[in-house]
Amino acid sequence: MFWTFIATVFCGLGAAGIALAIRTATAKRAPRWIIPVFAGLGMLAYLIHGEYTWYDHKRSLLPEEAVVVNEEQQGLFFRPWTFVFPYVTAFSTVDLKSVETDTADPDIVRFTLYRFDQTVTDAVSHRIHLIHCGKRELVPLTSDGSPAIDNMKVLSASDPLYEIVCDA
Repeated sequence: MFWTFIATVFCGLGAAGIALAIRTATAKRAPRWIIPVFAGLGMLAYLIHGEYTWYDHKRSLLPEEAVVVNEEQQGLFFRPWTFVFPYVTAFSTVDLKSVETDTADPDIVRFTLYRFDQTVTDAVSHRIHLIHCGKRELVPLTSDGSPAIDNMKVLSASDPLYEIVCDA
């Protein structure tokens, strides 16, 4: 977050410098207000660029055994351009190294699901899940290792999470 702030300030200063050069080149006939306008637009452009490139950047940092199974796009009212050009605000990955059958039933598979959220500071959370491949039932495990049955959901046969975990 600190480095994003520093980069945003420098983008604003650079854009203000361009406006100052425009004023100098036009012998100060360009209005003085273009300097703060350029500074604001430069900072806004940098932040928008960061939002739209966040997903590709995070995905490039993942190891080979991490497979993306879900992407979430969200339009935000205070960012009206996101309704026209949505971007990925969160995604989930499965660590293929964590996929294992550790029960007597080979249809029950345990794996770790990671969730990445684009917030002010990037948030990463992980949770261990069980999936019954025959019934397509997904159940998260609580911190003590017991299944949270009340959070169980049934996945569709075409769900990427189901296809990746049960075919691994």
